[in-house]
Amino acid sequence: MIKLDAMLMIGSARTNVGKTELACALIRKFSKSGNITGIKVTTIKEKNGQCPRGGEGCGVCSSLDGVYCITEETDNSSDKDTARLLAAGASRVFWLRVLKEHLPAGATALLDVIGPDAVSICESNSLRQVVEPGLFLMARSNDSKAWKSSAQEVKKYADRIVVSDGSGFDFDLDRIKLIDGKWTMQAQATAVIMAGGGSSRMGTDKSMLPINGRFMIARICEQLRGCFDQILISADEANKFTFLGFEVVPDKVPEQGPLMGIASALEASANELNFVVACDIPDIDIGCVRKMLAQARESQADIVIPTTTEKRDTRYYEPLFAVYRKNALEAMNKVLSSGRHKISDVFALCKVKYVKLESAQWLVNINTMAEYEEFRKKCEQRETKCQ
Repeated sequence: MIKLDAMLMIGSARTNVGKTELACALIRKFSKSGNITGIKVTTIKEKNGQCPRGGEGCGVCSSLDGVYCITEETDNSSDKDTARLLAAGASRVFWLRVLKEHLPAGATALLDVIGPDAVSICESNSLRQVVEPGLFLMARSNDSKAWKSSAQEVKKYADRIVVSDGSGFDFDLDRIKLIDGKWTMQAQATAVIMAGGGSSRMGTDKSMLPINGRFMIARICEQLRGCFDQILISADEANKFTFLGFEVVPDKVPEQGPLMGIASALEASANELNFVVACDIPDIDIGCVRKMLAQARESQADIVIPTTTEKRDTRYYEPLFAVYRKNALEAMNKVLSSGRHKISDVFALCKVKYVKLESAQWLVNINTMAEYEEFRKKCEQRETKCQ
């Protein structure tokens, strides 16, 4: 899988559901502040087979010479999708036609043309199978019921399904952000960073351990910045974290453990959905967080908890890398008032959705000095390779 944080990809449930309109709207919005490369990908199942669009087709499939072809659009006056992208303000627009089985080679060749760091907006369903973009949106119309096969294959990857009524979208495009050349989406949710623990196993404050010249908690804030409406720091020592520029929420009752910290933060939160993360998880997969938020919305779950399978098939859950709905506060207060402090005691009183993480190598908890030193060295090695 090719990871491209500088690419925003747009798929669609079917044809004529507003995919190109959405791409053009985003190009118009972001081309004012920098160059945006437009991309359209047409995947061909069989070069000489039946046209996937029905009827006799347009000759796209039969005219392909080789396993892929990349052409640049220069005419912004026609009604072709590529021309519309150019007319919307894209600095350059490319059309990749590629046999489905050669998508990886086609994607690599396309990157050779535009450059791996080029900020781009790409129309495609199938390319999502070989490229992991910074953001993946899918468009559908109000009356879209059946999804075409290429859309069904990648629907699970969608960060957001945007519905078009023919004149607009059910989504505020101002929530799309381009920060330091990387696409992200500002969720209507609050992020809560838990920084009030005693760090007993570490022997020192984990949140303030340096990693590549930044405190660990600052590293986490940088990853979350721009992705949420609100960021809160759960900690009793407010002055320690003023340099971060975010509101610090102290525990209502000190020394009651992380459950009290979560409950206090939920009470201060301005949003119904809240992503809670411990300050000892230095790397965050934002795509994973978006999916948990989406699952909370779709299932109306009070809590969404990721689970991982480790040795001997034992399943572990991550309550300090989870989504909590604000109405779970009642159950939390009930548990706390009974003298209990375990987060898991709340689960029986709430609707909980467990989400299995198929690959969670990035999800690292740093609890000991040895674990910190190992992580710090890996980060330094990665930074050296990138220089």
